[in-house]
Amino acid sequence: MDIMKKVGEEAEALGCSMQLTAKGNGIITVPGRDSGGTIGLSAHVDTLGAMVRAIKPSGMIRFTSIGGYAMQTVENEYCIIHTRDGRKYEGTVLSTKPSVHVYPDVRDLKREEANMEIRIDESVKTKEDTEKLGIAVGDVISWDPRVRILPSGWIKSRHLDDKASVAALFGLLEWLKREGRTPSRTVKIIFSTYEEVGHGSSSIPPDITEMIAVDMGAIGDDLSATEQDVSICAKDSSGPYDYQMTSRLIELAKREGIPYAVDIYPQYGSDASAALRGGNDIRAALIGPGVHSSHGMERTHADAVVNTAALLLAYIL
Repeated sequence: MDIMKKVGEEAEALGCSMQLTAKGNGIITVPGRDSGGTIGLSAHVDTLGAMVRAIKPSGMIRFTSIGGYAMQTVENEYCIIHTRDGRKYEGTVLSTKPSVHVYPDVRDLKREEANMEIRIDESVKTKEDTEKLGIAVGDVISWDPRVRILPSGWIKSRHLDDKASVAALFGLLEWLKREGRTPSRTVKIIFSTYEEVGHGSSSIPPDITEMIAVDMGAIGDDLSATEQDVSICAKDSSGPYDYQMTSRLIELAKREGIPYAVDIYPQYGSDASAALRGGNDIRAALIGPGVHSSHGMERTHADAVVNTAALLLAYIL
C-alpha cells in the first residue's frame, strides 16, 4: 500500500484523482473528445520480492520468492523484512554456504530456495530470538533497489520492471496537463498491483475496448530492442497481440521518428495477457522501454522512457 499511496500523491499533484479497485489497483480516468470505446493503459507497481517461508533453528530466515527471478540475482543483496505490525528489519540474502574460507564447495552449490537464507541484522541466535522481533511466516521481504539516475541519462535499478513504465505514464499525464490536450477517446490508466504473480489486470473496467500494457522490453539473444528504444511486442508466451493495434503502433513510431524495435518474447506475460485470460472483450497490445538484464540488476535510458510516453501520446491523440 505504500507505493499506491505514492502513486495517488503523484496523481493529485497533476490534478488527477485515482480510484482504487477492491484488489488495490489504481485507476485514473482522462476524459476524451469522442465516444466509441475507452483505451486502457496499464503499468504495474508491484515488483519482485519474497516472503518468510520459515524461521530456521539458527534464527536465519528461509524465504520463498514472489515473482520469477534467478536466485543468483539476489545473492548478497540487502533486504528489508516487513512485519505485519509495521516493524522493519534489515537483512542480507546469502547462500547457506556463504564463505570461500569455510566451504570448499561454495562455488558449486546450486542457487535455489533450499540453499538460500536471510541473515537478519539483529542479535539473533535461535528461532525464538527471531520470533521475539515479531517476524513470522508470511511476512513480506523487499530488496534494496539500489537506484542510480545518472547525468548521462542512464537509469539502473533492481526494479525498473515496471517503475520505468509507470514513469512514462506519469510523463504522459504531465504533458496532457501542460499542453491542455484532450485524448481522442477516454483513457483509463491502470496501475496494477499483482502483475508479477500473473493476475494484475485480469479484471478491468468494462468500457475498455482497447488495452495497451506498458511494461519493460526485454533485451538479449535474437532481440532487436536497445535500452534507448521503445519495444513493441508482437507476441509473448500468451500468443500474438492484436495485429491492427500493433501495426498502428509501428506506423506511429515511424511517423513520429521514435526509435523502436519489434520483438517476440517467448518467456513473458503482461497485464494485457492477464486481461485477455480474464475474459475481457478487448483488443490488446504491449509496448515499453527497453530494459537490460530483466529481473536482475536492470538498466534503461531516459530516452526509452520518454520515447514510450511519446508513442502512447501519439496513439491516444
